[in-house]
Amino acid sequence: MPRIYTVFAMMLLIVPAQAAAPDLQGIWARITFPGFGRPLTGPGPVVMKNRGPDGRPNRASWIGDYTNPILKPQAAEIVKQHGDIEAGGTHALTPRTECWPTGVPLILENTSMQIIEQRDEITILYSETYEVRHVRMNQPHPAHVTPTWYGDSIGHYEGDTLVIDTVGIKVGSFPTPGLYSMVDLFGTPYTPALHVVERYRLLEHEAAKALDEHNKQDNLSPAMVDNGIARDPNYQGNGLELEFTVEDEGVFTSPWSASMIYWPPLMPMGKWPEITCVEGAKDYGNLGKKAPMPTADKPDF
Repeated sequence: MPRIYTVFAMMLLIVPAQAAAPDLQGIWARITFPGFGRPLTGPGPVVMKNRGPDGRPNRASWIGDYTNPILKPQAAEIVKQHGDIEAGGTHALTPRTECWPTGVPLILENTSMQIIEQRDEITILYSETYEVRHVRMNQPHPAHVTPTWYGDSIGHYEGDTLVIDTVGIKVGSFPTPGLYSMVDLFGTPYTPALHVVERYRLLEHEAAKALDEHNKQDNLSPAMVDNGIARDPNYQGNGLELEFTVEDEGVFTSPWSASMIYWPPLMPMGKWPEITCVEGAKDYGNLGKKAPMPTADKPDF
């Protein structure tokens, strides 16, 4: 009997300890806007079609590349129509211009967020739209999901990576079906079949910096200064990598991925800057072009 107990004790000693969940808490900000970064390999998101002489995005109009092969023909036509409005001298309507919930994955284009980790839930706050997401940890999706703007999000850790799986994302129905339902600010649509998987992990400084430079090829930079948040130029620590994959067989020819890097920001006076959104004509980027103000066909009273 003593020999059996000794063997059992030795077995306990060699069982590897479970890795602790990574500490991703805090405020994180990125310096590329408004789109998502293309992955290093494989199909990527719709990015800006209009470019300057240097090949970099032209911020005068947010025109998405409707020739991206991930788009099915009907979806490509919607992105093209969205771009035609932008090219015509005004901003096209988006959830951002009309102060509607942005949904997933559009909410990820926020330039800053705060992650709050708890045992059974992760909460993510977004600065520009004041939206909040709640991620249930280590739980399955319900058998029947009631669609909501942010969908049903469940999470778990895979080693050093936080994985968030979201389904059941609502498609808007007012005033026009799907008008404010889009994957990105280029008007790319989605259907109730939309499925988004996010993967967050800390990345060593030089690797994060290299990926950040890669993302700048398709986005404007810097964006933080305009929002009262700037990256600390002296920071040499880890960056936060977000890589997410999107599937929607009603819109896309194949799954596609995007990536972006976040850094700890320099906060003015240590506070989260106030960024308001009210219904009305918006002029993003101070370009002298605005999305039209909502109007009614008849008086309310």
